[in-house]
Amino acid sequence: MSERSRAATALAMSTLAFTLCFAVWTLNGVLVTFLVENGLFRWDTAQIGWLIGIPVLTGSVMRLPVGLLTDRFGGRKVYTILLLLAALPTWLLGSVQSYQGFLLASLGFGLSGAAFAVGIAYSSVWFSKAHQGTALGIFGAGNAGSALTSMGAPFLLKKLTAGGANLEAWRMLPKLYAAVLLIMAVVFFLTTHEKKAEGAKGKTFVQMLSPLRHLRVWRFGLYYFLVFGCFVALAQWLIPYYVGVYGMSLAMAGLLASLFSLPSGLIRAAGGWMSDRFGARAVMYWTFGLSIFACAALMVPRMSIESPGPSVLAQVGGIVTEVAPGRIVVGDTTYAFRMKGAEPEVQNERLLVLPQSRFWQTPAVKVGDRVKKKQLLASGTTHVFFQANVWIFTFLVFVVGIVWGIGKAAVYRYIPDYFPDEVGVVGGIVGVIGGLGGFVGPILFGYLLKATGLWTTMWLFLTVLSVICLVWLHTVVRRLTREQNETLFTRFEHPKPAPVPALAPGLAGADAEPA
Repeated sequence: MSERSRAATALAMSTLAFTLCFAVWTLNGVLVTFLVENGLFRWDTAQIGWLIGIPVLTGSVMRLPVGLLTDRFGGRKVYTILLLLAALPTWLLGSVQSYQGFLLASLGFGLSGAAFAVGIAYSSVWFSKAHQGTALGIFGAGNAGSALTSMGAPFLLKKLTAGGANLEAWRMLPKLYAAVLLIMAVVFFLTTHEKKAEGAKGKTFVQMLSPLRHLRVWRFGLYYFLVFGCFVALAQWLIPYYVGVYGMSLAMAGLLASLFSLPSGLIRAAGGWMSDRFGARAVMYWTFGLSIFACAALMVPRMSIESPGPSVLAQVGGIVTEVAPGRIVVGDTTYAFRMKGAEPEVQNERLLVLPQSRFWQTPAVKVGDRVKKKQLLASGTTHVFFQANVWIFTFLVFVVGIVWGIGKAAVYRYIPDYFPDEVGVVGGIVGVIGGLGGFVGPILFGYLLKATGLWTTMWLFLTVLSVICLVWLHTVVRRLTREQNETLFTRFEHPKPAPVPALAPGLAGADAEPA
């Protein structure tokens, strides 16, 4: 087999394995919602958040050690072992009887999320720097595995439980997932070949960790916290969101959630090409800007509010002689007022984009009352209604998924240029920080919902985080262009891979690369 064929096989198998691992990693989003919705377990929103987030925690923190092991021993061995190890707790999940058991099994099968660090390091060594962005983007399309679970798991649960007639049959679902991981481990080992990064040979683990002193690694980690970690969080949280806010069935909620996760995973390949072509920095500017716009638009909750509205006041004093529908007569003067129901009610079924309002007035006097000038004759009430239409909501969520999918590839496009021999460890730490977003997100969303009663508080958090990322990126760009006496326009291209600018004395770990 030629080197080119081996590279293509390594990328294809890594992507397939990562897709399946990602499907397992996000299993709890569907499974926990199903169990609570059917009364098999009684967990509140905070507990649901923990169960959704805990597998992400394991997969995140294990990315760094798994990345180190991949650089040292090679991706073929590490990937195979990881698939086998993740299969065991996935199988055991089908036998748990309590919240604590579910938590422990979830902590174990979360190891599947560390497949990302293996795949990034293993895939990158097969390709030249000019094509690594595209290759890593293709590999990253494995994020679409969450869509496989969003769409497929509700269908499987319905079939396994005979439409709810035998609810305990849900326990077969984790076992099916475990069997898939075992099969994938065998196929991966038999079809791929070993190849390690040359620079990792002869290095101690301490030396391999040396890139972590650079601030740029942690900055990339924050970017990845948003575009990947929050993607993982939303891919699972959107299912209970659709069920809770729009009253949808689990199957429909999973289908709509897949409209977020599936395109986001697939577009990552295009994001890698765009980063190769236009530069990661340009791509990140657009990513953060569009993320701010879409998340801010999603912040407004579905609402129906009544507040004081325009009222009717007496222009002259006198005695009320008539109070009839739509009019009040004081002396010789007639005052018209708007009755409730005089105009059509806002219909929930209509496709409303902007908030709608209407008002009415209620008589505050009766026949025979003596009123003075400027006295209240009819009080006003204004009704403001915002539908938060599900299809508009889904479209905006789709936009968020697309821009984050492109951004995920752009973040990782930097790594092979600046750390060509430490892709595993740097990709691992960036993945750890990013993956923590998938752990923190559902828990934070659950507590925000519990504290405020508003599902949309999560979008406020995501908007603020997007603003922080954009401000940090732009601050670094401004500082670097000022220091190097260059304009943003002349430095907007992706930095050349060599040479990497040296750190200034006394600034070890500072952001020395062109943003």
